[in-house]
Parts: sequence; structure tokens; C-alpha cells
Amino acid sequence: MSTRLLLLADTHLPKRARALPEELWDAVARADLVVHAGDWVEVGLLDELEERSTRLVGVWGNNDGPALRARLPEVARVEVEGLRLEVVHETGDARGRERRCDLAHPDTDLLVFGHSHVPWDSVTDGGMRLLNPGSPTDRRRQPHCTYLTATVAAGEVHDVVLHRLPPRVPSGRSPRAPARRA
Repeated sequence: MSTRLLLLADTHLPKRARALPEELWDAVARADLVVHAGDWVEVGLLDELEERSTRLVGVWGNNDGPALRARLPEVARVEVEGLRLEVVHETGDARGRERRCDLAHPDTDLLVFGHSHVPWDSVTDGGMRLLNPGSPTDRRRQPHCTYLTATVAAGEVHDVVLHRLPPRVPSGRSPRAPARRA
């Protein structure tokens, strides 16, 4: 038995995009478990993901207001196929992250986090896997908007894949048309 995971964070709807990319909705339909590591911004996405996901686990982020904080925890903990999974929005600075996470999240096999919009995949000295899917809507200084998929089986994470989304095209322009100068 295995469970297909879809990991996302920092969607910032509708501030960074009007909607999630269709490729991501296709991934939601294929996933057994969707994990969102915070910064939804508007409660409408939570409603839609709850409706369209087989199973959803999410947390609130620093940009999420009272309506989202009332419905989501700051830290979520679930067991998936014998794997102890935790979700949190922030883990602090990249320097020292593995050590801090080992101390803050004992008895965790996989920690999914967001906040930085920077994809991350590492293993702590304690053996915990740390994954940040980046952002599917706001790449900031990254070359691409991103999300992650993975498989969990027999208490282990397998097949972690970082998916790069194509650039969004502003309304009214073709992908190849250069921007017009005024």
C-alpha cells in the first residue's frame, strides 16, 4: 500500500495569482493526500481544496487572518502509512534549520514547511526529512513557481519530485509576444 502526496505552500490567493494553475488542480485530483503548509491568504482556497481533495492537511501561515486561523492549526500532525508527518509554516533561517527542526519536532519522520518560497529537501542528523515545496504562484527570486509530489509507503518517503510550473502569461498576451513599450 502507498499514499500519493501533493505538497504545496505559499499560494497567496488572490494576491499573487487569481487561481491555482490547472496543472496543480490535476495533481490535486491524483493525490491521496494534499498537504498545504500555510499562507493561503483567503479562505476560499481552503474551501475549494477541501471539496476537491481526497484528504487535506493544512496549517495557517503568517499571512493568514482570523478566518483561516479559526479553521486550521499552527502545527498539524498525522500518520500516513506508518510515517509520522508534521506540517508547519515557518522553520526560521536556513542556517541551522536541521538542528532546530530536530529539537522542535521530535518523533517526526517528515516535516513539510513553507514561508520562504524556496524549495528545500534535506535530512536532519536525527533522520527527519525536511521538505518545502516552494510556491506555485509566487516564485520571488526563484527561477520557477513550484510544488512537490511524493509517495509514502511502509513508513518511508519515496519518489520526491519538484515540479516547475510554466511562467504565467498576463491576460491579452501570447506566450511568445514581447511586452509592448509605451
